[in-house]
Amino acid sequence: MTSRLSIALIGLSIALPAAAQQQPQPDPKDTEAWAPEPARVVPASSSAAPSDAVVLFDGKDLREWVAAATPDKPAGWTVENGVLTVRGGSGDIQTRRLFGDYQLHLEWRVPATLGGTGQARGNSGLFLAATGAGRGYELQILDCAANKTYVNGQAASLYKQFAPLANACAAPGEWQTYDVIWTAPRFEPDGALLAPAYVTALHNGVLVQNHAALQGETVYAGKPFYRAHGPAPIKLQDHGDAVGFRNIWVRPL
Repeated sequence: MTSRLSIALIGLSIALPAAAQQQPQPDPKDTEAWAPEPARVVPASSSAAPSDAVVLFDGKDLREWVAAATPDKPAGWTVENGVLTVRGGSGDIQTRRLFGDYQLHLEWRVPATLGGTGQARGNSGLFLAATGAGRGYELQILDCAANKTYVNGQAASLYKQFAPLANACAAPGEWQTYDVIWTAPRFEPDGALLAPAYVTALHNGVLVQNHAALQGETVYAGKPFYRAHGPAPIKLQDHGDAVGFRNIWVRPL
């Protein structure tokens, strides 16, 4: 025999799904964010600088650059036909301005005729933050289209730390691009490391460094380590080879 209580419970269990269907449905507008609005940036055609970028080299002069060893003196490289070229033996150059986090675009070209092998083929370097006395964090510039060298020293490597995820090198004499997102390291007031530097980089449009956490500043021998520093210049290396540069711009983040 079925009790009145059982009948009531059965009726309740049948009614529950209908009651659940009567619950208010979420409104998609509740998850729409309308403020704050991102700043308007006018994109540029090709690889020209966007509207909010600091142009570091536009093919005309070196007003944004100084000698790295003696920052009170002008940069000693040559500018001709819209190209900034390493003048071997004149020393590294660095920006007058200091930067923290940024997005950087740079185009580079090794000479069409190269006689060396390994590290002696169009060697230069992009130092994402120059911390003085030859120190900093280097993204390697080198001909590696058909040139074998140690993988953490080839083009687009974070020198002696991370090999690139791919070899995207163009042939000698062809223009190549680096697009870099640099997140500067953070330090405690006492100089202790709070957060490492991170690098994301594309070489000729190919992802070659994916949010890589640097182990410290670049060193040629031994293990990298950090020294506390603040905003720093961006530096280009004189390694003796006549590497050319053009269309360099940066967007502080």
